[in-house]
Amino acid sequence: MYKTDYSMLHKQLQALLEGETNWLANLANTAALLYHGLEDINWAGFYLLEGDELILGPFQGKPACVRIPLGRGVCGTTAERRQPTVVPDVNQFPGHIVCDPASRSEVVIPLLTADGRLLGVLDIDSPELNRFSEADSEGLTQLVKTLLASCQWPE
Repeated sequence: MYKTDYSMLHKQLQALLEGETNWLANLANTAALLYHGLEDINWAGFYLLEGDELILGPFQGKPACVRIPLGRGVCGTTAERRQPTVVPDVNQFPGHIVCDPASRSEVVIPLLTADGRLLGVLDIDSPELNRFSEADSEGLTQLVKTLLASCQWPE
């Protein structure tokens, strides 16, 4: 079981975001912080809602799938349900989209504004089975709230 210090990651994120409101810069720095701050992950990044699909946004890791329809795979399902998703074994998730065959588990957090508008998702993959827990989901959800509050989003 992994014991991530989300309190420390939150402080680091707040320092990165301080005084910056550009959503693209903030997403890029957040992806880098998570990629280097979480143990045993192989991808961390964002997919952003455009119409009825998610489009690849800032990330760290190997090249990824560019477009994911809403309701498909872990990211599309999370976006459609608007609830965080923890997947212990991606091969057991119905309709999983394989972007990197090395990824074995995944956590996805929806990006929801204060008024409930869906902007996209935060996606984190690991080459380890059962890498993510509800504690990870909760910690990442708090980080996403801080990130979203710091950004000026296009309408």
